[in-house]
Amino acid sequence: MSPEQTIEHLDDFNLKGMAAVFRRHVSQVPRADMDAETLVAQMVDAQRMMRHEQRLTSRLKQARFKEIAQPDQIDWKHARGLRKQEMLQVLAGTWVQNGQNLLITGPTGLGKTFLACAIGHRLCQDGRTVTFRRATRLFDELISARGDGSYAQRLRKLMATDVLVLDDFALEPMNADARHDLLEIMEDRYGIKSTIITSQFEPDHWHTAVGAPTHADSILDRLVHNALRIQLQGESIRKTRGKAAALTPEKPQGK
Repeated sequence: MSPEQTIEHLDDFNLKGMAAVFRRHVSQVPRADMDAETLVAQMVDAQRMMRHEQRLTSRLKQARFKEIAQPDQIDWKHARGLRKQEMLQVLAGTWVQNGQNLLITGPTGLGKTFLACAIGHRLCQDGRTVTFRRATRLFDELISARGDGSYAQRLRKLMATDVLVLDDFALEPMNADARHDLLEIMEDRYGIKSTIITSQFEPDHWHTAVGAPTHADSILDRLVHNALRIQLQGESIRKTRGKAAALTPEKPQGK
């Protein structure tokens, strides 16, 4: 079999990473002095890395993060109560293995959503599946699912995801449908799968936002009981950056 046929067959089997390494190898003049074992090892490693990148791309697409955020983009300089060691432990993901939740709270403008997306991105890199939704939008989607008959399927998908991110939780009072749906979700996930909550309000306020004391007690017990906490405070990052930009003089334009 000729090298060209080998490359064609590798492409046919969708082994494009292996094909790329083999193609590069046979095109070298003079050909690299490489034994068969080393060549095969490089081909397999290239294929493994390509599959990893493809799966990561798929997980990130399915997550539907609101922001493109990665851990190395986190701003550690802004004084907002974010402790680096604490955050590194969160990024390690042991809490996900234990089925724990993560609550990120603090005033608007402190980067809660960005942190949740950065954590989610790292979890996707580690092979976890993540689903990101603004809380109110998820409840609206579930109302629509009731109407088109896909409600049970949607709940199964929410149960299956390793980490569910509910952004801007308790921003407005919940109606009976939202309370029921949230209780169903948390009941299915409690102690098995993890949930990340971002909220402008501390958990003490959530009871009022959920309403119906019996439902609120049940929901918050499953959300807060086993949760890690990141409590942010201080002045809005957006406001601070806006002030800094206003104080920066414009450079004169050259002719």
